Amino acid sequence: MNEIETDFLILGSGIAGLSLAIKLSKLGTVALVSKREFLEGSTLHAQGGIAAVMSPEDSFERHIQDTLKAGAGLCREDIVRDVVEEGPTRVKELIDWGMAFTKGARDEDSAYELGLEGGHSRRRVLHAGDYTGSEIAKTLLKKAQSCSNIQFFDYHIAVDLITTEELDAPPPFTCLGAYVLDIRAEKVRTFLGRRATFLATGGAGKVYLYTTNPDVSSGDGIAMAYRAGAIISNMEFVQFHPTCLYHPDAKSFLISEALRGEGGILKLKDGTPFMDAYHPDKELAPRDIVARAIDNELKKSGDPFVYLDIRHKGAEFIKNRFPHIYQECLRFGIDITKDMIPVVPAAHYFCGGVQTDDVGRTSIEGLWAIGEVACTGLHGANRLASNSLLEGLVFAHRAYETLRTEGRGLRTESKNAAANSVLSTQSSKLPAVPPWNPGKARNSDEQVVISQNWNEVRQLMWNYVGIVRSNKRLDRAYRRIELLQQEIHEYYWDFLITPDLIELRNIATVAELVVESAMMRKESRGLHFNLDHPELEPQWQKDTILQREPSPYPLPSGRGPTPVGLPPSGGRWPKAG
Repeated sequence: MNEIETDFLILGSGIAGLSLAIKLSKLGTVALVSKREFLEGSTLHAQGGIAAVMSPEDSFERHIQDTLKAGAGLCREDIVRDVVEEGPTRVKELIDWGMAFTKGARDEDSAYELGLEGGHSRRRVLHAGDYTGSEIAKTLLKKAQSCSNIQFFDYHIAVDLITTEELDAPPPFTCLGAYVLDIRAEKVRTFLGRRATFLATGGAGKVYLYTTNPDVSSGDGIAMAYRAGAIISNMEFVQFHPTCLYHPDAKSFLISEALRGEGGILKLKDGTPFMDAYHPDKELAPRDIVARAIDNELKKSGDPFVYLDIRHKGAEFIKNRFPHIYQECLRFGIDITKDMIPVVPAAHYFCGGVQTDDVGRTSIEGLWAIGEVACTGLHGANRLASNSLLEGLVFAHRAYETLRTEGRGLRTESKNAAANSVLSTQSSKLPAVPPWNPGKARNSDEQVVISQNWNEVRQLMWNYVGIVRSNKRLDRAYRRIELLQQEIHEYYWDFLITPDLIELRNIATVAELVVESAMMRKESRGLHFNLDHPELEPQWQKDTILQREPSPYPLPSGRGPTPVGLPPSGGRWPKAG
């Protein structure tokens, strides 16, 4: 008997997961799963805001063109146009739910103060001081908690997706739900979604040694989708935020791009500005250009950081506009009204991910992806600042509308008998899915293996697959990750799973996907810069695609797919019991 069945299973509780849960609760029951507390995630830590056309001085066409320009030829223009044109409606809906954006506009024709960020030709970023993400997360959680159809499962981390492959059905497979570790109970539970399973698990910044992302951003959704056989695209395009606070005691603290939008100047340690040598827009150039400029200056000087100087704006303005950044820097002994801010680039956002269509459906029936975990075609080769929160809101609504008007919102009617039993009617019971089977796994007495491999993956990704790459660096990274994958794979099958082991397995899978994608692209475009292929190549104006082949071996019942389609060491699957 299946343990937990719901109409809609949502993995992840950021802006995409929460706004989706609120809407889908009108159509049926929702299980909302979060690996930590519900407010923890990238949405909570977002400082900048949401980009939307809210001023008469702006236009949809300007926002569209800014997005396409940043995306370096890989955006889907139809997606860009849809998201931009729907943006104001979704923002107004968020305001109706209780979100309070900063008012007191510079422009008397606009109700809200609009920020300017890199790559934008007009002020269009709505914000709540520099606490925007936190305020959005709190607003959405409060709204979701008022919806009676939503069940909340915090401290539950998904292990693997469940597809009809588990039922020995032939491909194409259909997603049924997920195996989920209840962290507190130390038990793997079976969660099934009768109508749909959604990945809203966010990004994968923790794949890199230095990142602006919170600890939960370990690429879980991307890794699970790949293991389940979904199409993954454009993983080489990892956005490095140019300005992360450099301080030995500061962990992953972002210095918002809005500081540069308000006149912040990047300077060398001797106080010399340098961005005018790299781009006519200087500090407001697209993020890939600013990050590479800083990286280049650091390599030339040997210095560990550059400075961001906002002092000339005056103490009153700084404290009012950036209260969070001011207080956080002050905690580390840096008064940004008097001192320049030491900054370095850090991994920030994945433009690639699980490939979806224009409403969020993936290549696997019954599986949807929304937010940073997805590759929708909006961002192309480089995300325009503050478009990501907007994407989460818009695609949550588009998924909801599809399911509301089309029932299950399927791409095609499955030819698979097992899948048809799942998809036949909205109220149908799902087939019996085998419970999680630990096999002969035992408790580990070698936790150091996890921490060692975790650190090694992140270090090699930073050194070899960072802001600037080369064929030799990528080859070294690939060979080392292959060995690490084998070690992690064996460890996974030998020992009982823990949250740390789940995340290690996932960051290693994502790291391999990034390296493989980077090796495939023989050019430099957007966020991917290869010293051996420094030019833009027209024949590479296309997505890079990766997909796991179905395993030639029988899957062990109730254990999920293996990341490489091979049995563990010894050539045999572990026996049940």
